[in-house]
Amino acid sequence: MADVLRRVLALLAVLQTGREFPGDELAARLDVTPRTLRRDVDRLRGYGYPVETRPGPGGYYRLAAGRAMPPLLLDDDEAIATLLGLATLAAIGDAGEGGIDDAATRAYGKVDQYLPKRLRPRAAALRASLETTPMRAPSTSAGTLSTLAGAIHHEHVVTFDYTAATGATSTRRVEPHRQLHLNLRWYLLAWDTGRGDWRVFRTDRITDLREQSARFARRPLPAGTGIDYLRQGLAKDRRRVVLTIDAPVTAVADAFTYQDAELTSVDGDRTRAELLLDSWHWLLPALASLDADFTIHEPAEFAEAGRRFGARLRQ
Repeated sequence: MADVLRRVLALLAVLQTGREFPGDELAARLDVTPRTLRRDVDRLRGYGYPVETRPGPGGYYRLAAGRAMPPLLLDDDEAIATLLGLATLAAIGDAGEGGIDDAATRAYGKVDQYLPKRLRPRAAALRASLETTPMRAPSTSAGTLSTLAGAIHHEHVVTFDYTAATGATSTRRVEPHRQLHLNLRWYLLAWDTGRGDWRVFRTDRITDLREQSARFARRPLPAGTGIDYLRQGLAKDRRRVVLTIDAPVTAVADAFTYQDAELTSVDGDRTRAELLLDSWHWLLPALASLDADFTIHEPAEFAEAGRRFGARLRQ
């Protein structure tokens, strides 16, 4: 029985890679006969794993998606990475029920509960040594993200109610193309059929989301990537700021953690930084924390504002 269990677990580990395996290749990989392979596949099906089979030339074995999620087989590093990912995701949100952060918290408890005995000391040590700083951000429901993903995949139109930053609400009918994640926010890039143009929507402001049966033809994106288009929109009222800081890139990156900055090392100990900002005031906290000399190259008014502020500090 131990040998059978070991064979079935080995078979499951191979199939969970997502590939299609010809029967001969799979049997050789597991060092079993084709007859034994067929029996082990039948055992997996009995345990609830939907293994697809195509017989004949060009045939294969493949683990398909089933109605219910069967138990996953994770190696040690995959289990630890899963716990770390869930802990990180659980720390980002508004701690409300129904959000993806809440779902991550519940999933963490389930994965942690079913770790094998040999892995529990390692996971316990990780849990005891790990602190995740809660980061306040609008929470998005896992159901909303999943519905949008399905609509994008099947090219289905969606409708929803949307609340703008001003508080105004409207009903939208859109062709969804991409889900975007930037600076702890989830966005939907879609073609708004009512406006006849591309629009970006904050996913946490979407309510009453409904996937329609109507299909749409996929359109070329309005920029190289969805993130590029999002950044263009976020930066449309911002100014390009270029400065050189007498500190290494790693230190500058830490200081500008929450700014979308492009950093380039200059002579090892100096850094050229390019940012898009709507006010020179956003530079002050990061530059003050660095305790390093700097030069603002552009725009000129940002450099002048910095000189005036320095004069006030000296007074």
